[in-house]
Amino acid sequence: MNTSCLFPGQGAQTPGFLHRLPDHSEVRSTLSEAAATLGMDPMQLDTEAALTSTVAVQLSLLIAGVAMMRTLREEETAEGETVIDSVAGLSVGAFGAAVACGALQFDDALRLVKLRGECMEHAYPHGYGMVAIDGLDERQAIEVVKRAGGTNAELYIANINAPRQIVVSGADRSLAAASVIAREVGARRTERLAVSVPSHCPLLNSVAERLATAMHDVAFGLPRIPYVDNRRARIHHDAAGIREDLIQNVAHTVRWHDSVTVLYELGVRLFIEAPPGDILSRLVRQAFEEARAVPLEGTSLTSLAQAAKHSLLKRPPQP
Repeated sequence: MNTSCLFPGQGAQTPGFLHRLPDHSEVRSTLSEAAATLGMDPMQLDTEAALTSTVAVQLSLLIAGVAMMRTLREEETAEGETVIDSVAGLSVGAFGAAVACGALQFDDALRLVKLRGECMEHAYPHGYGMVAIDGLDERQAIEVVKRAGGTNAELYIANINAPRQIVVSGADRSLAAASVIAREVGARRTERLAVSVPSHCPLLNSVAERLATAMHDVAFGLPRIPYVDNRRARIHHDAAGIREDLIQNVAHTVRWHDSVTVLYELGVRLFIEAPPGDILSRLVRQAFEEARAVPLEGTSLTSLAQAAKHSLLKRPPQP
């Protein structure tokens, strides 16, 4: 493997990001498909008001990721090269990755993500969220969680995005306590994320159960390219493993740094980030000096396809 496409999760959204997608036939086609499946204009999902809803955020992230992956694939075809040879998605971004690798149909992904967001909002309409902690490692973050309230704190390690960037998830009162304690023990910064639910922890076990029921009759196919999961940083070449990851990642810690490390160790040196933003690209650059990470948002597709093609010529030896 040499080039991977990464799909961001909730928190990467900014108002108007669907409107900033390029005027391209694949983008228009994807938006039309989304409108037909959802029974609404998807361009209404990215207003500042709409993005206060977990459902709108997750749907718009899926739509943007699939639209840009399809657009990039058309550019690849025009150049005569297929350069994206693996995918990974953080949190709800995993659904975009599953569509991109061919394991899940776009219309099924839309319905599942809509259900996912609705269940999350219904379970925790207010009083919960997520906080990012920069400058502490996983062991230190676990101690912060313990000190922030004990067994009834409703606070959990949610994401390990980098060796020293940890996200905790839970109740507002516990998040506030954890932020104070984290800074006291050496964290450079804590930040409340634009996520209104406690993702990636046992508080969402009921959502995983609903997803499992909903996916029982959804057809999954064999992925055309490898998919790296959220929970165990494993590469999947099978439909069953991808289905399980999409069900379970909502209620389990996302080990994102491990997932990207697996890709790097298998030879990936160019990481292309689906919109919106560049959060995942910055994490890659911080972790691996030899890797190149490029966000699709604001990047010329032609130049990106050429860069990916050139990257193929510089493929490192496989471990």
